[in-house]
Amino acid sequence: MATIAVTGGSGKAGRIVLRDLRERGHRVLNIDLMPSPESPHPDADIPFVRADLTDYGQTLEALTGGLTVPGVEAVVHLAAIASPALATPDQVFRTNVTSTYAVFSAAARLGLSRIVWASSETALGLPFNRPPDYAPVDEAHVYPETSYALSKVLGEEMANQSHRWHGTTIIGLRFSNIMVRSDYEQFPSFWDDPHRRKANLWGYVDESHVAESVRLALDADLDGADNFIIAAPDTVMKQPSRELMNEVFPGVPVAEHVGGHDTLLDISKAREVLGYSPTFSWRELF
Repeated sequence: MATIAVTGGSGKAGRIVLRDLRERGHRVLNIDLMPSPESPHPDADIPFVRADLTDYGQTLEALTGGLTVPGVEAVVHLAAIASPALATPDQVFRTNVTSTYAVFSAAARLGLSRIVWASSETALGLPFNRPPDYAPVDEAHVYPETSYALSKVLGEEMANQSHRWHGTTIIGLRFSNIMVRSDYEQFPSFWDDPHRRKANLWGYVDESHVAESVRLALDADLDGADNFIIAAPDTVMKQPSRELMNEVFPGVPVAEHVGGHDTLLDISKAREVLGYSPTFSWRELF
């Protein structure tokens, strides 16, 4: 059993991670500006600390756990403005970069040896208004196109420097579009128009995959800073992946191994290094 602080624990990914870690016997702490908005509240027994994570002092105090959950050993940093559509570009950039710096720095000050944090698939070039260089896109395909994506890429560079300065192991998970089970009701609306979901190469990630990847990243035998694409093994579409690429992005090279409905967000590095093995697919529901 470990004691783990989850920043942004009131958000979509945060609620998933908090519940999963708690169910597996860990002590957890939710650090956020607001408690979970869900009602009736399923996480009322999860300790909550209110903090503005763009403020280093508040971040440092929150990560100590105080009298609420003392002895925090690791951090899952999910707090951020979660989309470029939710605020002005400068607000998105300033909030995400400042909060990530504060969390990394406070964790180092407290001697915490591991941070797992939410980078983003947007680092890969989303939205793909410009065709990708190849498919599936992998971790080397970095083209931030928005202030949100740029904030995540700079977070990855801050992770590199924090490890160099302090020795902290920092693992970035480039999550695809997170889906909980109720979200799959919208999938049939995608199927008639491949262009509707081209922005992220028709990718998604299930809530179970999010929880799995965080658990694996917390336990992985890694030292340093690294980033991993986390997506489902398939696309959101009924149309085969090669057909999608030929129709929407003709001329873009597609790897020979891609077949059927295989994801076009390369998760092979997460499979090989973290042991990531996503099994659930939305196709089980239809």
